[in-house]
Amino acid sequence: MKHYLKNYLFLGGMASLVILLDQWSKFLIRANLQVGEIWSPWEWLTPYARIVHWYNTGVAFGLFQDQGQLFTVLKIAVSIAIIYYFPRVPVNDWPLRVAIGLQLGGALGNLVDRIAFGHVIDFISVGSFPVFNVADASITIGVAVLILGIWIQERQKKKNGAAQKLRLGEGDSEIDGEAVR
Repeated sequence: MKHYLKNYLFLGGMASLVILLDQWSKFLIRANLQVGEIWSPWEWLTPYARIVHWYNTGVAFGLFQDQGQLFTVLKIAVSIAIIYYFPRVPVNDWPLRVAIGLQLGGALGNLVDRIAFGHVIDFISVGSFPVFNVADASITIGVAVLILGIWIQERQKKKNGAAQKLRLGEGDSEIDGEAVR
């Protein structure tokens, strides 16, 4: 029981931090900018990066517009799967634990918008890249951390496998974890 509580405390903490930051930033945008209004601290920066109050009825990057109800159900299902799966993640697999926490927080942050407003509020605009928000960024960073973590683990396994072969030497074999000549 203690194990589950500790796991869920970590997951809940990560997700809550993302949700709070996401919802706070969206509150500031709604309170200070009209939909479509742009703000930039310096005029020269505006073509490259700006804050714009925008909304999205689809998914990330403006795909599948007006399919919000489908994605609301999908986000709920994914969130439940993450919550169910998380205690099975090894405690020492920090990249996976962090990635899942970021992804859950991002999914729930956008889910709050869909339930409260019927669309997701986006406001970060960089170059010609689609407008996004903190929750979207959290999901993307979570995926990047996941991929990086898997890559590092695979490299470590290869390195350990090569070291094992060197220890055994040519002509040696291994039975039940012990070197045999």
